[in-house]
Amino acid sequence: MATDIKGPGIFLAQFAGDAAPFNSFEAITKWAGSLGYKGVQIPSWDGRLFDLKKAAESKTYCDEVKGIAKKNGVEITELSTHLQGHLVAIHPAYDEAVDAFAPPQVHNNPKARQEWAVEQVKLAAKASKNLGLHRHVSFSGALAWPFLYPWPPRAPGVVEEAFKELGKRWTPLLDAMKDNGVKVGFELHPGEDTFDGATFEMFLAETGNHESCGINYDPSHFLLQQMDYVEFIHIYHERIFAFHVKDAEFNPNGRQGVYSGFQNWTNRAGRFRSLGDGQVDFSAIFSALAQHNYDHWAVLEWECCLKDAAQGAKEGAPFIENHIIKTTAKAFDDFAAGNKDTGKARRMLGLE
Repeated sequence: MATDIKGPGIFLAQFAGDAAPFNSFEAITKWAGSLGYKGVQIPSWDGRLFDLKKAAESKTYCDEVKGIAKKNGVEITELSTHLQGHLVAIHPAYDEAVDAFAPPQVHNNPKARQEWAVEQVKLAAKASKNLGLHRHVSFSGALAWPFLYPWPPRAPGVVEEAFKELGKRWTPLLDAMKDNGVKVGFELHPGEDTFDGATFEMFLAETGNHESCGINYDPSHFLLQQMDYVEFIHIYHERIFAFHVKDAEFNPNGRQGVYSGFQNWTNRAGRFRSLGDGQVDFSAIFSALAQHNYDHWAVLEWECCLKDAAQGAKEGAPFIENHIIKTTAKAFDDFAAGNKDTGKARRMLGLE
């Protein structure tokens, strides 16, 4: 029997800040609950909201965090290690750009930064268990991304070696997640080596088809790549462990297309939009997920180059709520359900 999707949830990363109500877990969950959200996804790197190390070491702290969420009408959907996961594997070309994702003590030291990132993911596995969570979301990192387009020609084996190394680095981390009863949804995102179905399959193979290796489904990234994001669900539904509800639009013209000509977000042919303002067919997505019994959370990841964040958050909860399908126990014309009269069936076929 089909199951219902949970939601609406909201990823807190894009809203956390130094001003109230976005500067503490107490205040931001109260804000989220007041807007109609029922779940919150926590950015584990943001110390204003959450202490990852403490959560990994203290069940008491985790119970306190869950209690705050419950008091404010929400529950925790997942922890996110998007930034730390990205730092598990970084090509040197991006060293300076990504140092900001890590604490100052590991800046300008790629080896120390990578070791810090690995430890962070391991802490997230333990923290998830202490919070009673069974799903997690992250990025895979990227070693091959500078070689995305095959010009200049790539040396033979560059891509294969990159994914081999990616699998080598992540398999122990996936083992740690499995040991703590957690499955990881990797967001397939340009800038990561895992950015579509083909690259996810390559990564999955290098992890030995690890049971904790899955997908955080985000259709916005697929629309901007001009992929069939509904067919993607039919292909990979068994590995979809989490769901970011994010909109986007793609408007190619005579000057730019998928690569968007190095333009800023407002002037790009492909750009992220607030829910309902883009081109993603969410009715088809929620239908496909319901068809394949996805029963986890639908979480808003808000990003828009035009709309104010507060307005986007306010509109996001009812948008998701209105798209969640209350699944039926039987098809509308299943009038014969439960009828055990096999003789009737034979008579209808003219066999008796």
